[in-house]
Amino acid sequence: MSNTSTYGATLLRVSLGALFLAHFSLKAFVFTPAGTAAFFGHLGLPPALAYLVMAGEFFGGLALIFGIYTRFAALALIPLLVGTIVTVHGHNGFFFNNPQGGWEYPAFWSIALLVQALIGDGAFALRPYPNK
Repeated sequence: MSNTSTYGATLLRVSLGALFLAHFSLKAFVFTPAGTAAFFGHLGLPPALAYLVMAGEFFGGLALIFGIYTRFAALALIPLLVGTIVTVHGHNGFFFNNPQGGWEYPAFWSIALLVQALIGDGAFALRPYPNK
């Protein structure tokens, strides 16, 4: 990877991680964990799944920001976004500005995570393995 490419990978990695922490914070501090669990139940999902999603967003976001197992973290977070498409946003149409949000944003976010997994850590990663 060229020198500038590593910085691009870093910018993508940190941005993705920050977005996951923002979504975790929304669930934890605005909707509250209990409210998030109730929403999952309303969707027909097990309410306990909300806590697993929140943990994934938190720890996955941190892993991306710090560059710890970046490829694995990016791939592990894709099912969370596919889940939002299937359960929440898919039936609202493509555009995210549709009422209740469409599936455009989570789909793009999933692709960005796949790109991150393909290109690796970038610069300034605290990776516990070589970036190969």
